[in-house]
Amino acid sequence: MTLKQLTLSCLLILASLILAPNAFAQEAVEMKIFPLERNGVQLHLARYQITQAQEGQTPLLMVHGLTYSSHEFDVDYKDYSLARFFAREGFSVWLLDIAGYGQSQPVEDGFMPDSDYAAEDINAAVDLILKESGAKKLNILGWSWGTVTSGRFAAKYGDEKINRLVLYAPIVAGLAAIEVKTPFNHNTWEHAADDFQRNEDKTINYEITEPGVVGVFLSNCWRYDKESSPNGGRKDLLVDPKERLIPTASINVPTLLIVGDKDPYVSPALCEEAKKSLPNEGSKLVVLEGASHSMMMEAPYYKEFRKAVLDFLKD
Repeated sequence: MTLKQLTLSCLLILASLILAPNAFAQEAVEMKIFPLERNGVQLHLARYQITQAQEGQTPLLMVHGLTYSSHEFDVDYKDYSLARFFAREGFSVWLLDIAGYGQSQPVEDGFMPDSDYAAEDINAAVDLILKESGAKKLNILGWSWGTVTSGRFAAKYGDEKINRLVLYAPIVAGLAAIEVKTPFNHNTWEHAADDFQRNEDKTINYEITEPGVVGVFLSNCWRYDKESSPNGGRKDLLVDPKERLIPTASINVPTLLIVGDKDPYVSPALCEEAKKSLPNEGSKLVVLEGASHSMMMEAPYYKEFRKAVLDFLKD
């Protein structure tokens, strides 16, 4: 993103707040941090819920993707924040940063937080959430690499701890057989913008993703994730496309796979294959035409995405 584009995004954000006073009329959502440590690493775990929340709210844990941390789910521009939307729909929404990511403690070895390690971070967070909420089970939504990590958690612990599982943009199989040699990824603004749909000249398509959304998302990437992130998950994903990454045949809970047909990382055909291998008859596959990897932030698709997820969780 150029300085001119970033300035435009900031101006649009300011204008939206001035011109849309109804935005302030929405039910207030408060965020609270819960201390959590696993394997000697301090993990960032936050809960979003409406200020006047009643007891008995269903917990929903959101698990972030490969390069950037859980702020992905709180793009707080207009009504685009997924975390705040579900909090207003009656869920207590929890966001976890895997070890070495975002606001969690840095790690010395970037290869350490791989997919299986992350699944155990998720398990530690789930145990705290169930204890704090008093719920017997919770719902989980994973995005991108978060579908691999939450999928592995579900295969191991799901029968006891998960009510429903959402695999959003599931990385069903390896992306490419490429050797990952460095333990940390060098993050850039350009890479952070890769998930947004582009025009033919490679610029971001602002008819699909609003400039304000792009600005908030990229600013959060720089603020929370800075210039590097662990490469353990990347090493797991960059393997032969014949290798399956999510153990769907071992996930017994109702599972929703939701994908856009413009997603460069996931094919609907692979998702159909994965859906057939899920044992639970309540599992579903939803394909949104025109949507891509970041559909939860795309103007034409984010509401349809939310409705599909909400309908599944409340089914």
